[in-house]
Amino acid sequence: MSERVQAEDTIVATACPAGVGALSIVRLSGQDAHRMVMRLVGDKLPPIRTAARRKVRSADGQILDESIVVCYRGPQSYTGEDAVEIICHGGWVSPVRITQALVEAGARPALPGEFTRRAVLNGKLDLLQAEAVNDLIRAESTAAANLALQQLDGGLSQRIVQLRSDILDVEALVAYEIDFPEEDDGPVDEPRILDAIQRVIDSIDALIATTPAGELVRQGAVVVIVGPPNVGKSSLFNALLGRKRALVTEIPGTTRDALEAVLDVVPVPLRLVDTAGLRETQDQVERLGVEVSREYLTQAAAVLACGDSEETLADALNNAGALARGAIIPVRTKVDLLHGAPPHGLGVSAVTGAGLETLLNHVSTLLAEKSGLPAEESPIVTHARYRYVLTRAREELTAFQATRLENTVPVTVSAVHLREGVRVIEELIGGVDVEDVLGKVFSSFCVGK
Repeated sequence: MSERVQAEDTIVATACPAGVGALSIVRLSGQDAHRMVMRLVGDKLPPIRTAARRKVRSADGQILDESIVVCYRGPQSYTGEDAVEIICHGGWVSPVRITQALVEAGARPALPGEFTRRAVLNGKLDLLQAEAVNDLIRAESTAAANLALQQLDGGLSQRIVQLRSDILDVEALVAYEIDFPEEDDGPVDEPRILDAIQRVIDSIDALIATTPAGELVRQGAVVVIVGPPNVGKSSLFNALLGRKRALVTEIPGTTRDALEAVLDVVPVPLRLVDTAGLRETQDQVERLGVEVSREYLTQAAAVLACGDSEETLADALNNAGALARGAIIPVRTKVDLLHGAPPHGLGVSAVTGAGLETLLNHVSTLLAEKSGLPAEESPIVTHARYRYVLTRAREELTAFQATRLENTVPVTVSAVHLREGVRVIEELIGGVDVEDVLGKVFSSFCVGK
């Protein structure tokens, strides 16, 4: 990690979204943070890490708000710098006026993610943990939030640090071979080097293999409800969500487009999609909806093929089978109108709720098994950037491995691949100065974080 950096400028931003609410937070970080807040409160600042009520005033003495002020002294703060949080009343006015007063006092409006970026530069977080902060804020499900918390706790970081250490161990063996070729105990055993590098490659492969599971947990598995018109697809969609999102009528062709919502279940959240009925139609708008349905079918991790009779269920299965790449689950709808269990498919009723929990459990178990979710505490690759960096590191290590096996280049040349592998791995945790990587990562953050 980098040594502590004290930026010359002091930044300010609200840490809560604009709008009506009980409270809001204005954050300030930088070497002049305490002095600037003193200009607004006109009183002695509260002791470090002690909350105290203060009247916040503008430069001309006008009271802007009565707030709670908490001061932090670097490096014992989120950013590693001197910092202040002003907890003011929410709404559209107070946070804006306080922020503006601090700008007039000399602070600069923060850029997206700049607080967390300073935390990384000051060694408070590594880059993976910083991205986990953003993932946690943007999580749409319990599973995604849990995964972000695990990464924020350093689970993936520890695995990456271990990979780096393992590569350095191989590099040390090669360095010994280069520097002390005539030692009494002879050169380092070639199988020892090759076994060590293969273990690192296997570890990287195991991490890369978790990428589909990580994407599934973060984004949710697309589960598409399909079937002929008027077989109860929208009713099932509403019943599974527990609230009305789709218009339900007796008129075929009511759903003209796809409706999408996240169903917060574990271990894999479901991105449930209600689609237009699959049928040939002369209605131009409905035909466009059918095309959207077919497109979703090709992307779905699972398809609920719905029918309210043997005929409509068979029709749904045929249409789904022609396009779907994911698992197809037959679902017999409107079982409350049947006498006895349906002969085919999982029976559900949107009216009574029968079979809904069984259906959800079946879908969740199926997707968890197909995704290959690792053990709950195991690190998971959650971003395409991580997979890309790991793949680059693997390429360097396999290149080193090939040169050793083929014995085509001097040891000093083959060792360059190890050094590059270490450098690439360090990009993940921010162990090197990679401004372009930092800029790209933090551009997606909210301003107050």
